[in-house]
Amino acid sequence: MKAFLMNIKKNENDIKLFRLIVAMLTIFIVLVIVLPDKFLTLNNLKSMAFQFPEIGIYALAMMLAMMSGGIDLSIVGIGNLSSIVAVFTMTRVLNPETTSLNIYLVMIIAVIIGLLTGVLCGVLNGILITKIGIIPILTTLGTMQIFTGLATGLTKGSAVFGLPEQYAVIGNGYIWIFPIPLVIFTFMALLVTFVLKTQALGFNLKLYGTNAKAANFSGIRNDLVVIKTYALGGFLAAVSGLTIVGRTVSAKADYGNSYTLMALLIVILGGVLPEGGFGKVKGVFFAVITLQIISSGYNLLRFDQYFKNFSFGLLVVVLMIMNYRLSRK
Repeated sequence: MKAFLMNIKKNENDIKLFRLIVAMLTIFIVLVIVLPDKFLTLNNLKSMAFQFPEIGIYALAMMLAMMSGGIDLSIVGIGNLSSIVAVFTMTRVLNPETTSLNIYLVMIIAVIIGLLTGVLCGVLNGILITKIGIIPILTTLGTMQIFTGLATGLTKGSAVFGLPEQYAVIGNGYIWIFPIPLVIFTFMALLVTFVLKTQALGFNLKLYGTNAKAANFSGIRNDLVVIKTYALGGFLAAVSGLTIVGRTVSAKADYGNSYTLMALLIVILGGVLPEGGFGKVKGVFFAVITLQIISSGYNLLRFDQYFKNFSFGLLVVVLMIMNYRLSRK
């Protein structure tokens, strides 16, 4: 019976992935037909390759939280706070007389500090959920405000400039013909795949998300699983925030305000179960590509941001209903 149920679940997820790929190809073909001189151009494809990795990395962080049966609404706040801490480290240490070698050394140290900031923010989320007992949605809603408030206080609400020009390569450079943000996203996707498929945390996370009581009776430390999961999510959020800084060559407390909704949409579109226990990186990958194609089409058709937010929110609700009905069936 267990093998039979697992086979049904596998078939259900295969159906979702197949449906996603068909939708992605359909939308792509429609935009090519409707906007032949605008959509399928080198500049537009380059723009898409630089934009979707930022959202994609945030979506990976959201996926991990949802696989545990929770949610992380603080990912953008973590990304912005981490990037601001890193930028402050660089701008406070560097001066016009700093040598090129020392600039790269300071950049590396600043990035490490930014990543550690993200991990600590994720650990805080995990501790509040497991030790204090606050449900994930309320925990991360509260810490989102805390992290954003700290970032706003540090910057006084203004953008922070003064980064070394060498750092801009992270957000705007290439490795051969591949944009560096795309390379970073690919590496983060492989990292998450490695954790989920080969590491104890991945196995424990799936079991905990499926049945927390069964995981506890199996000898798994549920509290450590949750804390590590949110810590890894905080690390990914910091990576995305640092990548955005490289593209904009500045840091601000409100960068990527719409990315939380988009990350949530991506993981649901990618077949991650909101109740926990299942999620695949390849589903998130195809979902973020699909969403970027839609977003690019909106921009080329000159739809305003309000319509984009409305349509993305509506799509979240529709997908939740479809997934629920498919699961019930």
